[in-house]
Formats: sequence, structure tokens, C-alpha cells
Amino acid sequence: MNERNVNVAIIGGGTAGLGAYRAAKAHTDNVVMIEGGPYGTTCARVGCMPSKLLIAAAESVHHIEKAPGFGVHPQGDVLINGKEVMARIKSERDRFVGFVLEGVDEIPAEDKISGYAKFIDNNTLLVDGHTKITAERIVIATGSRPAYPAVWNELGDRLIINDDVFDWDDLPRSVAVFGPGVIGLELGQALHRLGVEIKVFGLGGQVGPLTDPEVMAYANTAFQEEFYLDADVKVDSMKRVGDNVEIVFVNHQGEQETFVVDYVLAATGRRANVDKLDIDKTSMTLDERGVPTADHYTLQTSVEHIFVAGDASNQMPLLHEAADQGRIAGDNAGRFPDIRAGLRRSAISAVFSDPQIAMVGESFKQLSQRLTDCNCFVTGTVSFESQGRSRVMLRNKGLLNVYGEQGTGRFLGAEMMGPNAEHLAHLLAWAHQNKMTVSEMLDMPFYHPVIEEGVRTALRDLNAKLHIGPEMIKHCLDCGPGC
Repeated sequence: MNERNVNVAIIGGGTAGLGAYRAAKAHTDNVVMIEGGPYGTTCARVGCMPSKLLIAAAESVHHIEKAPGFGVHPQGDVLINGKEVMARIKSERDRFVGFVLEGVDEIPAEDKISGYAKFIDNNTLLVDGHTKITAERIVIATGSRPAYPAVWNELGDRLIINDDVFDWDDLPRSVAVFGPGVIGLELGQALHRLGVEIKVFGLGGQVGPLTDPEVMAYANTAFQEEFYLDADVKVDSMKRVGDNVEIVFVNHQGEQETFVVDYVLAATGRRANVDKLDIDKTSMTLDERGVPTADHYTLQTSVEHIFVAGDASNQMPLLHEAADQGRIAGDNAGRFPDIRAGLRRSAISAVFSDPQIAMVGESFKQLSQRLTDCNCFVTGTVSFESQGRSRVMLRNKGLLNVYGEQGTGRFLGAEMMGPNAEHLAHLLAWAHQNKMTVSEMLDMPFYHPVIEEGVRTALRDLNAKLHIGPEMIKHCLDCGPGC
């Protein structure tokens, strides 16, 4: 058996692991990165990038379908060639992965160890039985994987996860999507627009990551107008029949209905990849899900020389968060024991559905829990249904709720569904990170006519409810028509 003594061992070679490796190397050359699977990151291989390629194809079809609303009538039927759609997705996906692999190739071979690591104790790792590593500091950056009920495995190869979608050579006839979260909504809507018969099922009524009841109700209605969505379905049975899956469920009319599909797509959440690390052989404190608890700003666990980053930390499973956490954890592992708090940016997340969903800062649920006893926050709102630029583009669906603190007037967060929500969210996130008040935000420039004028309308409503600004003026002239 090979034996190595290192200053820092990074478990995982994804976004967080690569960031941790580079940060640790700034302090010491004696760093190894352990990876059991393929390099390339979840985002590039099976996550954000290939899913956006599928969504882009679906949007091209949708634009053609909306053209008659502008008086433009395409001639003939729209032909969707599933093989060409998937060929482009895989080609571009491989290109993105290639960029990541170029960076991995630049890492010295002696710094990379292939295999799956398990803990022997707080300082010792065993990699696939071939290498024993004694490390002064360790960063856990093992990522996450899809989670679904074990009984679904009885469906065999008719059960798929989002990873499998991007290996298709052609589009299927029909898919049942379980889980109307980020992945389920994005893939479900895109497949629907590409001509695949889909139904999206969920439990408990949750739609996307939203916590604001008003915005969630709007989103639920908007999606139901386009495709079948039941966020709290009653499934009587689901079984494999030949090369199909037969699902018997109770529909919106309260009647039993049978849906026969080519595939069942499990988009019911993800779990941190820490359960196979023999983590019980360490003295780390774990949460109720078996994930090591860690300081939000240093990523340090209860064992002072062990850090956790990225999806494995179960804090915010997003690429930009994984990159930030990897840098913080790697920097602290490298400079240990000189631990420093890293920059944790304001929360921002987006669902690339149509209309898009986005959240910024503290959510409605977080604010309700934190400020429940003092009624210390209020909500400003705007509908995009009559917003000028949105109507011009026939993209006038959506609702934006912004939250402000009583007394200080500070902007606290937002939840929204609407056109270009990804861009609106960035503006609001920058304001949130700079701890701006609503009045300060309203002093910023707003061009006309732009969708961002809707943000101003919501902020004006919020400022009025905070008793800081004037009451809202209906058909405000400086906003132009339709605002």
C-alpha cells in the first residue's frame, strides 16, 4: 500500500474541490486532491450548462409559437428533430466539460489521487485500499447526488435522473417528472415545449424554491396554464409495464387517471455525498441529515482542522456558492491555524423556467421566522401583467415581492416570478449586499422603457408601506405608460 503524508487533502475534484485546491496551494505545495469519479464538475456535465442548452432549444420553439401574437405567422408546421436537439446539447456540453478538464490537466499528476476516500480517523484517509493518506488538514468537497425513494428502483432503466437526460440520443415520447423544484420545473417545461408529453407531480404543494405564499400561488397557476402540474398529487400506483411505466393518479377533477410514460424523471431533491466517507470514524458533529456542521464564514467543522465546502456542506447547493466555499475552506486549510472569515455574499438563486423564478437575500419564510414576534418587515409588490416593457414583448406574466425592515427602511430580500428575473435578482442582490435602504435604491437611475421599472414600482410600494415615502400614485407619469 502507498502511504502519503500531506499538509492538506482535498476530497473531491468538482467546483468546490478545485477551488479549495487552488486556495490551499497558495500557502503550501504539499496538497493532494482525491477524486473517484470523472472530473468536469456537476454544473458542466449534468447540471446548469446542459440544462440551459435544453432550455435554449425549447425557447426557440416557444418564440415561433408566440409569433402570431405580434402579427407574424410562420408558414407550415414546426419540425422538432429530437436527434439534432440532443446532438447539439451533448456537443456543447462536452465543450464546457473540456474547459474544466483543461484546468485539471494543469494540476501536477502527483497532486491528484484517483479513488474514493474513507476516513480511518480525524487525520487519516484510505483511498480505495491502495493509498493511505495522513493529512494535517482535510477539506470535504464531495458534492451531492439525486435522492429519491428506494422503491422507485423497481422501475429499472425507466427511472432516470437529470444526469441521464443529457445522454439521450433522441427525445422520448412522454415523461412523468416527480418534483416541481428547480430541476423538475426547468426540465419539465423544456421537454414540454420540445413536444414531449409531460406531467409534473409533487407532494406538499411546494413549487420551485419559493416560500412566499403569494408568489408561489402565482407560479403554480402560471405553470398549470402551460402544462400539467399537480404539486400535491395523490398517486395510487406506479409500476413498470414492459418498456413503459404506468402511473395511476387522482387528477385535478378528483378522478382517477392513468398516464403511461417512457420514463419517470426523479427530481425530488439531492443529498450530500458524505454517507460513504465512514464519517462516523471521526469526531465531527453531524446534523440531523448526517452532514458535518460547519461555521458559515470559515467552513470549519467541529474538528478544527477539517473543513467542508460546496454541496457537501448542504448550505446552498449552487455553483457560485460552491466556488466561494471552496476558496474559503481551501484558504483556511492552507493557512491553518490562522483561520479567517471569508466573504459570504448575499443569497441569490434562479430557476430558468419561463417566466423565471428568483430569490434574493432573506426569503419570506426566513423573515417570518426571524421577525415573527415584532411585525418588523413589510412587503412591496408589483405585477408584471400590466408592466409596459413586459407587455411590449408579450412576456407580461409575473409577480415581484420585495421585503423591507420597519424603522430602518433597509431592503431585506425578494421573491419573484417574472420576465428576466435572473437580471432583476442581480440588481437586488447587489443592493442587499451593500445593505442599502429602499430609499437609497429608489435614488438609483432607472431607464425607460425597461423591465427594471417594475422593480421601482415594487420599491415605491414598499417605501410607502414603511411610511418613509409617499403613497403610490396610480399611472405614475415618470414611469411612462403601462407602469
